[in-house]
Amino acid sequence: MQSDKGQKAKSFKQKLALKSSLAKETLSEFLGTFIMIVLGCGSVAQAVLSRGLFGGIVTINLGFPMAVVMAIYVSGGVSGGHINPAVSFAMCLFGRMKWFKLPCYVGAQFLGAFAGAATLFGIYYDGLMSFAGGKLLIVGENATAHIFATYPAPYLSLMNAFADQVVATMFLIMIVFAIFDSRNLGVPRGLEPIVIGLMIVVIASSLGLNSGCAMNPARDLSPRLFTALAGWGFGVFTAGNNFWWIPVVGPLVGAACGGLIYIVLIEIHHPEPEPDFKAEQPEENPEKYELSVIM
Repeated sequence: MQSDKGQKAKSFKQKLALKSSLAKETLSEFLGTFIMIVLGCGSVAQAVLSRGLFGGIVTINLGFPMAVVMAIYVSGGVSGGHINPAVSFAMCLFGRMKWFKLPCYVGAQFLGAFAGAATLFGIYYDGLMSFAGGKLLIVGENATAHIFATYPAPYLSLMNAFADQVVATMFLIMIVFAIFDSRNLGVPRGLEPIVIGLMIVVIASSLGLNSGCAMNPARDLSPRLFTALAGWGFGVFTAGNNFWWIPVVGPLVGAACGGLIYIVLIEIHHPEPEPDFKAEQPEENPEKYELSVIM
């Protein structure tokens, strides 16, 4: 009897299990990005809706990076835990991933971020409704739109905002490439997500003043679109002198710059390993991509 139950359970699992590796990776990217948005933007929501009583800049600068860490631990072993179109783009651009996978990765990341924003909205619905007398505001002291997407500081020009996103993402990709460079210092296996989280803490603490340091098109655009549909209105796209495209285009440019800088200044100068040493190394799995993410 127990054997029959076990066989039925196994058969059911086999029916549910995806056969396509690309489908598995796509689902993994969706879930990873979903986790990052719910927990990461959730740290912002808690600080904003409590008016600083249950959080602030410190909890946000720790909470969001730790959300990224958790997202990588969930998705990293399947898809590499990119959870960021800029990262996936850099992986393809520099030969770490095949180009035909990019649309699936990016699509899953945008959908995961949208679903994460919708989930967070549901969790904090009552808090949002009571925060400003039921009004969902984009600017002002009672604004809540910045829980979900980034907005520029009042003094920031579009040119400065673009440079900000390019440079921040450049550092992100440069350091990610270094973390997974086996001929550099590297990181002990399994601790890569922790180091990436620490890297995000540093970037957010040093380059986050201008516009919140998005560095991730999916993290910013999908939640922004959700807020436009959920009641804040399409003013979320015109706010900050039409700032919305900056966290979408800037990170892609920064990703290309960061990868190129690391390869040209560091990677290509590594000495080739000795033939005997090379022969002893286990053959690498070409389908195992480098872990890489950003909030």
